[in-house]
Amino acid sequence: MIRKVKTENGWVKGLPAADPRITSYKGIPFAAQPVGENRWRAPQPCPDWEGELEAYAFSPIPMQAPISADPKNLYDREWHVDQEIPMGEDCLTLNIWAPADGRRDMPVFVWYFGGGLQVGYSAEMEFDGERIARRGIVVVTVNYRVNVFGFLCHPEITKEAPEAPANFGFLDQQAATRWVRRNIAAFGGDPDNITIGGQSAGGMSVSAQITCPENKGLIRRAIIQSGAFAPPYPFNFGLCSDLKTAEERGKAFFDFLGVKSLSEARAVDAVTLRNKMLEWEGKYGWGRTFGEAVDGVFSRRNSQQWFLDENRLDIPVLLGHTGNEFFGAPQAKDEAALAALAKEAFPGSEETFLSFFSHPATEESIKKEGTLNSIEFAVRSAAAYQQRAGKKLPLYYYCFDPEIPGWDHPGTFHSCDLWFFFETLAKCWRPFKGKHYDLARQMCDYWCNFIRTGDPNGADSQGETLPAWPVYDPENPIRMFFGETSAAQFCPETPLQKFLVEKYLEREK
Repeated sequence: MIRKVKTENGWVKGLPAADPRITSYKGIPFAAQPVGENRWRAPQPCPDWEGELEAYAFSPIPMQAPISADPKNLYDREWHVDQEIPMGEDCLTLNIWAPADGRRDMPVFVWYFGGGLQVGYSAEMEFDGERIARRGIVVVTVNYRVNVFGFLCHPEITKEAPEAPANFGFLDQQAATRWVRRNIAAFGGDPDNITIGGQSAGGMSVSAQITCPENKGLIRRAIIQSGAFAPPYPFNFGLCSDLKTAEERGKAFFDFLGVKSLSEARAVDAVTLRNKMLEWEGKYGWGRTFGEAVDGVFSRRNSQQWFLDENRLDIPVLLGHTGNEFFGAPQAKDEAALAALAKEAFPGSEETFLSFFSHPATEESIKKEGTLNSIEFAVRSAAAYQQRAGKKLPLYYYCFDPEIPGWDHPGTFHSCDLWFFFETLAKCWRPFKGKHYDLARQMCDYWCNFIRTGDPNGADSQGETLPAWPVYDPENPIRMFFGETSAAQFCPETPLQKFLVEKYLEREK
């Protein structure tokens, strides 16, 4: 069994996974420590190490809000269970699960965690890559800088490094994926067959990577889980701004921090910096968080509009959402407010918009008749745009909505699908039954087929043909529905959705 490999930086030793036919390598550095002068700087080349790196344990997680491990909190109860997990700036590492039997040229899956670009880490237990690796795929999970450490902008940073003035967390992901391309053959992977994937902000990160022209040739296909958003009604999503606005936010934060220069800010210890960030956000709210900046270098436009980008990577995309997440409704409580919204948001088409609602409109009727899933809306918008642009790039759309057991009766909450396609249900506290394990195995099979070929269809892990999953077509809209079982589902567009897609594409073109 292969337990030791040579990388460009030195030898790496791994350990048998729970299945000894798989070797896991944890905490492999892919860049220099982002500390001191490297804080708020593009990731720098990883220094070589002497001897053998014992890649036996995860590295510290990126700096973020302390883990509360509060069983009353859904997400702490679900997976943020370790209040003592090490945390630090020296976090630019990746983890690999690979079959250890000497196979070569296996497909590679690179995963970016979610957490609103503010929290999250690759050591979360649901991200164990062993079950995917059993299917002959090399799995890589990546740490990257988040919040103020990964996404602060400031005029001094721009002046110091105009070639990389922002989006350091995205640049970390890119550097890790490039490290994978250069080194993954040593682990049995095919460097020319890399799929990237992520969920929530990890899916947003995938969107950012596929709109970066410098990634052409690096990535073959992409998976965006619960991370492709388009607002059915105009509003500012809040995690993307232009560079100038982001720089002004950075200047205000430096004032709040009590520093007068970039060098002074870099000298502040990581815990103090983290705590001041949390204090700042507590005082000013969500609008003062740190996220993507359209800097004209890595980010050429809001990456949530990836499907509108003429220069985005020409690759297949698999994307979808759970049943109970990210719904948007008109911000109106009565007839007068709805009419005002129609006039402001849809000038010249007010009457058409208002025709989709009962009158006189009430807060209850507006919410009932106007609520849409913003990810479903993004999928429909993407497909409509591609059709008009004559693009043949396949989109595979899914909805995940099985029964999720547990005393809290959570429904298909944001992120619950992670247990399924990673096929890690056994790590969860929830009393999953046989039907859940069957669904997880089938989902993992679909995902692995897509990682191999860009098409989720084919055989399952037992050699049986999976139920057909058609490419999403606006003229014949079919998605894969993961409920009690997996089945293709016809999902026709409502007249309101059709109207809003048309207006969105007009507004954002």
